[in-house]
Amino acid sequence: MCKGPEFITTRHPAGGPFVYGHVWVVLGLLARHPAWGIIALPLLARLYVREKNLVGIAPEHRPAFRTKLELAVELVRWAASWLGHLGKGVWVVADGAYAKAAFLKPTRALAVTVVSRLRKDSALWTVPGPRAPHRRGPNRTYGEHRIDLARRGGQKRGRATGTFDLYGKATEKRYKTFVATWRPAGGAIRVVLVDEPKGWVAFFCTDPTATVADILEAVAGRFSLEVAFRDLKEVVGVGRQQVRRVGANVGAFHVCLWAHTTTEAWAWGRDRDGLVGHRSTSPWDDAAGVRVMRTSGERGVGNSWPSKSTRLSGRA
Repeated sequence: MCKGPEFITTRHPAGGPFVYGHVWVVLGLLARHPAWGIIALPLLARLYVREKNLVGIAPEHRPAFRTKLELAVELVRWAASWLGHLGKGVWVVADGAYAKAAFLKPTRALAVTVVSRLRKDSALWTVPGPRAPHRRGPNRTYGEHRIDLARRGGQKRGRATGTFDLYGKATEKRYKTFVATWRPAGGAIRVVLVDEPKGWVAFFCTDPTATVADILEAVAGRFSLEVAFRDLKEVVGVGRQQVRRVGANVGAFHVCLWAHTTTEAWAWGRDRDGLVGHRSTSPWDDAAGVRVMRTSGERGVGNSWPSKSTRLSGRA
């Protein structure tokens, strides 16, 4: 999963207003815990610096300029190179900022499936029909007829109802799904339109054979990275390190990421008593309610990783 952009703001040591902030593109692994559902484990991050701000960095420490989309592709390429050895498909679920050709086409070339949000004004096209026998050349990639996504979303007919495992509970959703072609994705995509209290929202998957359950559960799983960032800020203390150079900032940020992930991994298969017993010497704590890393302490014993594919989430 790719998350971005994530703004880590830091207050002045004397408690004054915010004096600076960093933008990170973060890659995390989504794993299903038997008791606590989907958990995000941050793995790697890249610091984004605006091009006009690079001149303020000393030449010997100045990184090359890269967009957030280029940084995200680098992270996905790294993950695909390692996870490909497991023989599982790699899925990336990202927010709508990554639903652009600069990210989708390179990931398609890596055989990585992407799930993200779709703009209501996206220029979708129909799926091309079979090539006429007398015509030469390759098959068409895009259809000839434009799909009005906003019009389809507003139509009430053609919707189905299903129950999906979202945010740790069974949830009933009304949806409409179809296959279309989209130039930023480089070919066919699966589109899912979901009714929500404030209106319909659209999601897509670059694997047109994906099911609605696969797509909606992946979208819901991305929220776990938001929870991970809450813990990183409030518990681990990411962004509080007072360092000067770019490399030191990158190093301090990764120490916080890996401290969170290794703690989650350490606590994954431990029972509740094994996680809260060490706090018995702190009389001001309620041992029955204390949890390690806020999301780890009361988890059950066991380990259950995604079986169909390895799912990643990103934030920027």
